[in-house]
Amino acid sequence: MARRLPPLLALRAFDVFARLGTVRAAADELAVSHTVVSRHIQNLEQSVGVKLVAKSGRGLSLTREGVRFAAQMRRAFDLIADACGELRNGGMEAVHICCLAGLASRRLLARLPELEAAVAGREVTLQPTSTRPDFGRGEADAEIMYLEDGSVAEGLRAEMFAKPRILAIANPEFKARYPDVRTPADLLDLPLIHEQSTGMWEAWLEEAGITDPPRLRGPRLWQAHLTIEAARLGRGVALVSDLLVADNLASGELVEMVESNVTIGGYYFIAPAQKWNTPVIAAIRHWLRDVFPPPDSQPPV
Repeated sequence: MARRLPPLLALRAFDVFARLGTVRAAADELAVSHTVVSRHIQNLEQSVGVKLVAKSGRGLSLTREGVRFAAQMRRAFDLIADACGELRNGGMEAVHICCLAGLASRRLLARLPELEAAVAGREVTLQPTSTRPDFGRGEADAEIMYLEDGSVAEGLRAEMFAKPRILAIANPEFKARYPDVRTPADLLDLPLIHEQSTGMWEAWLEEAGITDPPRLRGPRLWQAHLTIEAARLGRGVALVSDLLVADNLASGELVEMVESNVTIGGYYFIAPAQKWNTPVIAAIRHWLRDVFPPPDSQPPV
């Protein structure tokens, strides 16, 4: 018996609108005009005979029926994406994980064979990035991010697998030039190295008891592995997770500028809630728990 389906372009436009919340944002993602998106939604409503959107202020919002239908469409598109993925990979779907570049290169790359074994030999795509993937568009199966509080978007789940100390590190020659530096407050007079912003240093100093620091200056290098390299070259003091510099500290290539016991957030494994307990996602979660020191007891978000 033939299926009576609405136009697929209309379903796709409605799905993107429901996810992004505005016609203009949906149009930008689909690379069409906003009038085309509106027309697709109108055609879909005519096809199903139900109002899916209603005027709300200067825009549109989902009706009760629209909310329910959007959730059903999301599951349907997920099934299509999964089926396509299996075909592309010979029936054995690859696992795509977005991960912070520093953790990927310094801790995960060497253990990639173990991760592949944990997911039953599936091909693993480990994408170093600081940009959050769009799970709704199938950009990744999971991500590994550093978060301060573990908050994630609706429809996702997160579990902390490591809560590292955040260290103020430099090379030994740099530290030797400042023998009087003994406390976190003393670091304010030194060249500081930042990632995207001064925010991590401000949070670290506050945890160390310095609540009103002067304006912080210094280069912004965006990635943890670049700040580590800058510290190794003697450019200043960088804040890094102890997980990323354990080998450098053990070899003496890097040293702590001051003693501290500051922790700020942790590393989280994040995946769509509907896939959280699938065999492959569960296997990765269990593998991460085995590989990394257990953080303070904290339930999944």
